[in-house]
Amino acid sequence: MATKRSQSTRRKPRTDAQRNRARILEVAKEAFTRSGADASLDDIAKQAGVGAGTLYRHFPTRDALIEAVYRTEVEKLAAAEPKFAEAMPPIEALRAWMLLFVDYIAAKQIIAPALNAVVGGSSRLYESSRSQIQAAIDALVQRAIRNGDIRSDLDPFDLLRALIGVSHVASGPDWQQSARRLVDILITGSRQSNRSNLSTPRRQSPRAIRSVK
Repeated sequence: MATKRSQSTRRKPRTDAQRNRARILEVAKEAFTRSGADASLDDIAKQAGVGAGTLYRHFPTRDALIEAVYRTEVEKLAAAEPKFAEAMPPIEALRAWMLLFVDYIAAKQIIAPALNAVVGGSSRLYESSRSQIQAAIDALVQRAIRNGDIRSDLDPFDLLRALIGVSHVASGPDWQQSARRLVDILITGSRQSNRSNLSTPRRQSPRAIRSVK
């Protein structure tokens, strides 16, 4: 019994630490969105309900916190792929992930000024995220193809590029609504038709993925 209590006591700080870290990241994202890269770290700690020392133990520098906010958004997107694939039919899983990708683009645009202030610039962070994003949509598209839901010559990156394009040419705050409508258009246009697909699958050049910014 004493051993079990001892193990529980050792596990609790780790659980609390994870909870504190998640809360700091949540508050930091809001703060960087509102005030940019110069948002007060002391205020972030206070709003997260932790001491400044706790914040600095998790994130020793401002750059470390900004990076962690962005990486967390990417990780959420990547982690959603297996969850959606397990819980939904292939075509619905792909649609749900694409809608989440729209939210990711929105969050990324909001914290972009803060990311640009990170040592080494935002390009370094974006480069490390591309493989995770590409792997997620590749898996979802291939699953839908195997299930006969969508055409076999579909290039997964074309779906991402269409959504990214909407965000880049947006002229107003309603671009997210347009992007969400576009998701359904893309899904409908990607569905398998009765006629044979004469074209062969086309692989995207590795260089093209660099436009995921």
